[in-house]
Amino acid sequence: MRGHDGARRAKSTGGPFFLGTAPLLVVVVALGGCTTVGPDFARPEVSLTENWGAKGDPRIATQTATDIQWWKAFNDPALDRLVELANQQNLPLQVAGLRIVEARARLGVATGQQYPQVQAAFGNVTAQGISKNAANVSGLDTHFVNYELGFDAVWELDFWGRYRRGVEAESDNVLASVADYYSSLVSLTAEVARTYTVIRTFEVRIGQARENERIQQEGLQIAESRFRNGATSELDVAQATTLLESTRATIPQLQAGLQQARNALSTLLGQPPGMVEELLAGPQEIPQAPALVAVGMPAEILRRRPDIRAAEFFAAAQCARIGVAKADLYPSFTLFGTIGLQATSGAGTSFNLGDSLFYSLGPRIRWPFFNYGRIKNTVRVEDARFQQLLVGYRNAVLQAAQEVENSLAGYLNAQETVVFEQRAVNAAQKSVELSLVQYREGAVDYQRVLDAQRSLLQQQNNLAQARSSVATSLIALYKALGGGWESRQDQPIVTEPTLDEMKKRTNWGEMLTQPSAPETKKSPEPAKH
Repeated sequence: MRGHDGARRAKSTGGPFFLGTAPLLVVVVALGGCTTVGPDFARPEVSLTENWGAKGDPRIATQTATDIQWWKAFNDPALDRLVELANQQNLPLQVAGLRIVEARARLGVATGQQYPQVQAAFGNVTAQGISKNAANVSGLDTHFVNYELGFDAVWELDFWGRYRRGVEAESDNVLASVADYYSSLVSLTAEVARTYTVIRTFEVRIGQARENERIQQEGLQIAESRFRNGATSELDVAQATTLLESTRATIPQLQAGLQQARNALSTLLGQPPGMVEELLAGPQEIPQAPALVAVGMPAEILRRRPDIRAAEFFAAAQCARIGVAKADLYPSFTLFGTIGLQATSGAGTSFNLGDSLFYSLGPRIRWPFFNYGRIKNTVRVEDARFQQLLVGYRNAVLQAAQEVENSLAGYLNAQETVVFEQRAVNAAQKSVELSLVQYREGAVDYQRVLDAQRSLLQQQNNLAQARSSVATSLIALYKALGGGWESRQDQPIVTEPTLDEMKKRTNWGEMLTQPSAPETKKSPEPAKH
């Protein structure tokens, strides 16, 4: 910091002042940066089972790693294209990518704090005047100009590791933001696949409803023919009409659901509604799950799931912040200095800035020991937050394991349901065929036909939902396993249009395109349990 009185004293005492402070400066600099307070982070231990509950099921492979591009297991080119476009265009994913850029900038700020915190050139010209009556001193120069030109510097030495811990916290925060980005990517991919499955399910159900409409129209024609010929009463016609119109009424409802699902898919792709119809060209079939699914071992979710890694890095960052807070419990050592030129010109004085050197240099010690517990309680706040994140990490691991187990159970049981529902549909189709023939021949009344047709539509809907459940359960399983983010590791996190827009406003250097040092570290391996 700079003060004019100190500057003038420096001019008068010069060398002796500097020589007197030099030994102390050397000692402070030598001691700076030799201690780091606060705990070092260690990943919390979490107990996991050695195998999933479905161990031994022939449809599940635990010794094989989960497929990186798991959505391609459905062998659906339309789905592949939708996932690719969503990864490029989804707006919330772009926001997650920009949070990485923000974290990089914050790391840059923390890194800069390790060096002189104040580095500023200064200069001013001040004209001053004093009334002769106010001065009341004969011969006093009442009008003069003061000139100053110099440089200030203040450097708080990182004696207790405050700034090193700050860099550590922001480095972990960068890694956490990267993990959050990949977690968003996992969720996005799964949501695109799930929404696509919902769309195909609606399309199948609409097709089934129209086919049943055709069958029921045929039954109504038979009832009308028999009524005209006096073979039956008008009741059969009324019943046939009721069933037909009831079936027709379901079609607009299904179409509304279909359109809503398409709109949701458009939003996932970062497009306005009505822009996905061409992308959905192809067979209107529910995605077929593969016969064998690779899930790996339970411990692998600690490495594969980005949200778990994010929870770990957030906890590590908070651990470092405890050290930042603890540093305030100890004295701080600061080096300060000012050097410059100062001269005054006025009546009767000569102006020679070159001969007007002044400087101020020295160490400063600050120790706020009378703080009434504020610093200690700040440390306690940071420690409590850290403990919350540790517990949250353990909970995230357990929830991840639960999600995998739930999805496995849903997937395997849905497959069994499909087998039974397919048999029920086959039997219902046979019943409709037989009941129509028997009704046409007068062997049964129309109630048999109505029951058979209602049952067919219901069983077909059940089968479609069961097939959809197989696909969505498998999608949920891959999401729970944390699959899919690896395919985007080498892809840009900021789109070209956004890149150009941001560069027009601010000089970002390579921060928008190049990863920071923490991001180039090797990904943590799963803990041994």
